[in-house]
Amino acid sequence: MLPTFRAAITRRLALPCSAIGLATALAGGARVEAQAPTRPMSFADIMAIRQVGVVALSPDGKLVAYSVSEWEHPNAKASDAAAGDTSLGDRHDLRSHLWLVPATGGEPRQLTFSERGESQPAWSPDGRSLAFLSARGPVSGEDAPRAQIWVLPLEGGEAWQLTSARDAVTGFSWSPDGKRVAYLVTDSMSRGDEAKRRRRDDPQVFESNFRLSHVWVIDVTTRRPTEVAHGDYTVRGAPSWSPDGSKLAFSSAPSPLIRDNRTDAYVATIGTKQIEKISQASDVSTGPVFSPDGKTLAFTIVPNSRDAPADGIRERELVNERIVLYDVASKRLTDLYDPRSDISVGIFFEGQKPPPQWSPDGARLLFTAGERAFIAVYAYDVAAKKLDRIVGGVLARGLSWSQDGRRVAFAMETPMSPAEVYVSDATFATPRRLTTLNPQLTSIALGQSRIVTWTSTDGTPVEGVLLEPVGYQPGRRYPLLVEAHGGPTGVTLASFKATASAPGQFWVGQGWAVLYPNPRGSTNYGEKFMRANIMDWGGGDYQDIMTGVDHLIRTGIADSTRMAFEGHSYGGYMTAWVVTQTERFKAARMSAGLTDLQSMYGTTDLPGYIGAFFKGRPTQETLDFYRARSPITFAGNVRTPLLIIHGANDERVPTGQPMELFRALKDLGRTVELVFYPREGHGQSEYYHRLDRMRREYDWITRYTLARSDSSRH
Repeated sequence: MLPTFRAAITRRLALPCSAIGLATALAGGARVEAQAPTRPMSFADIMAIRQVGVVALSPDGKLVAYSVSEWEHPNAKASDAAAGDTSLGDRHDLRSHLWLVPATGGEPRQLTFSERGESQPAWSPDGRSLAFLSARGPVSGEDAPRAQIWVLPLEGGEAWQLTSARDAVTGFSWSPDGKRVAYLVTDSMSRGDEAKRRRRDDPQVFESNFRLSHVWVIDVTTRRPTEVAHGDYTVRGAPSWSPDGSKLAFSSAPSPLIRDNRTDAYVATIGTKQIEKISQASDVSTGPVFSPDGKTLAFTIVPNSRDAPADGIRERELVNERIVLYDVASKRLTDLYDPRSDISVGIFFEGQKPPPQWSPDGARLLFTAGERAFIAVYAYDVAAKKLDRIVGGVLARGLSWSQDGRRVAFAMETPMSPAEVYVSDATFATPRRLTTLNPQLTSIALGQSRIVTWTSTDGTPVEGVLLEPVGYQPGRRYPLLVEAHGGPTGVTLASFKATASAPGQFWVGQGWAVLYPNPRGSTNYGEKFMRANIMDWGGGDYQDIMTGVDHLIRTGIADSTRMAFEGHSYGGYMTAWVVTQTERFKAARMSAGLTDLQSMYGTTDLPGYIGAFFKGRPTQETLDFYRARSPITFAGNVRTPLLIIHGANDERVPTGQPMELFRALKDLGRTVELVFYPREGHGQSEYYHRLDRMRREYDWITRYTLARSDSSRH
C-alpha cells in the first residue's frame, strides 16, 4: 500500500478532477442549451447514449477525427425508439462512424455513413488522408465482406479501398513517408477447408489447428501487398515502423489462445524479411515502438518467474507492468522499473493496452496508468531516468499527440458525464471540450458520485465509489445496492455509471444508493494490494466489502433492512460467495460467476489466471483449498433469492459454473432463476439482451428487497 494513500483520498474527496481544472474545461467546451433536470434515467436513456471510441489528432494538431458508436435500428419508428420499445424495428446493431472537429472548437461533422460502420481512424503522415477499417458490400451471411483498410482524402472525394484481403484486417499503421501501410490479417483457410466448413463438415480439434495473424505491407499507389513476417506465431497489435521505413517492430505469441502469455518482441527487416527477436523471457505485454531516431525500442513486460508446465504456458504473474528499452546497436535491454513508484503501466482501451508513446524529440516516454479510482498521465525522462506525473485524478484515455508534441487529443469522461473529445496542451492544464455527444442528458436528474473510504477488519484502508440517490438528503437512509467488480485484478473507476453492465444512474434515479467497492486484489492501488488476495479469495476481499457496507450503515446512508448484492465475473464469484456466507442481503444477482473453482480451472480459457491465485492447478496438495473457497461447497447456506444470468457461449466462465450452483439450490428448494443469453460470451453484446438484463435484474432485486416489482415502467 502506498504511504500517501490516505492523503490522496482526502484530496479526491474535495474535488476528484481538480488536477486539470475540469470545471474550466467543461465551461469552455461545446455548449448546449441548459435544461433543468426533470426526470430520472430510464433504460431507454442508457441504450441511447453515444460512446466515443478512438480519437486521432491530425499531425499538424488542427483537426480531431474520432469514432462514435451507437445502436442503429433503421426500421424502428422514432417514437417507438424514444419510448424504449423497438419491437417493430429491425435487428439492432452497435456501429461506429467517423467524425471530424477542429481542434480549436467548432461544429463536428460526420465523415462516414456506411451500413456496417467504420473504426480505427488513423491520419496519413501528411495529414491529407484518413485511413480506417470498414466492411463494405451488399452480401450478408457467410459471404459478408470482411473489414478492409479504406482511405478518405480530406480535400474531397469518396473513400477508396486499399486492401482486399480474404479475411478481415485487424490493425494497421502508416509508414513514416505515407507511401505504405503495414497491416495484420489472419491466415486464410484453404479453399478445401472453407468448402468443408460451408457444408458443415467441420470437426474442431480443441486448442489446435490455429489460424495465425501475420504482418503484410501494401503500397498505397499500386495497392500491391507483400507478406513481411510469416512463421509459427501470431502477431498481436499493429506494428511500429522504424523512422527510415526499412523495419517493422511487433510482438507475437506461438498461438492465438488468450491464455498463451509466451509473447516476445521482434524486428523484421522489410527488404530481406529477416526477423530478429529482441526480448528475452517471453514476457512482453505491449508491442515495441521505435524512438524518433530509430536507435531505441520501448515496450512493456510483465516479468514472470514461475516454472512452465508441460505445455510451456506459465500461470500469469501478478505484478506491475513495466517499461523496458532495447538499444538497437548494442542489443541490450534496460528495465526502467522503480519499485518506489509502484505503478503499473497502461490501461486497457478498445480491448488492449496501448504501448507507451515517444515524445517527438525522443526524450520522454508518455503513458497512462490507473491511479485508484482514476487515471494519471505520466512521462518518463529517458536521460534523467526520472518518472514525472503530468496529471492525475482524471478519466482520460486514448491519447493522440500532434507531430510536434505540443497538443494532445483524447477522450475523457467524468463521474457525471459520458466520454467526450478533448484537446489540451502538453501540460493538460486547460483541456478544452470539443463535443457534446449526449445533449439529452441535460434533462435527466443524476446522482452525485463520490469516493468513500473505510478500514477493513485487519486495519487495511479500502475505498470505493458511492453513487448517491437523486435528491440525496443527509440523515435519510436508502436501500443499498452493492456492485462487485470483475477480475479480481480489475477496478471500479469513478466513471459515468450509465451502461447496460453498470446502470448505476438508473438505480439512483429510483432512490437507491449504489456502492462500488475496490477490495484487496483490485488494481490501481499498488502491487502489494493487488496481490493481497492470493490464496485468500473470499477472505480479506470479502471482509473489505462487508466493512464498506457496515460503514455506509454506520454513517446513516444505507438501510440495513433493504440491501442487495450483485457482480459480474469475479464479481459474480463474490456474489455467490456472499450469499453462501451471510443472509444480510435480501436479493442478489450473479452474472458470469464462478462457483466451483476446481471445475473452473479445467474448463476456462484462462486456467493460468485461476492458478496464479491458488498455487497452481488443483492437485492433491491444493484441492482442499480450491474446494474451501468455492461457493458451491456452501450452497446449503443460501437463503437469499438469487438471479443468475450467463452467456450461453461463455468460454471465460463456462456454462457449467452457473448450472452447478443452480442445480444445487434447486435441489434444496431455494429461490433461484438461471437465464442464458444465446450467442453471448462473457457478457451481453446484443441490444435486446442488454435491455433484458437491466430490466430483469431490477425486477428481481426490487421484488425481493422492496417487496415490489415495477420494471415495466422503465
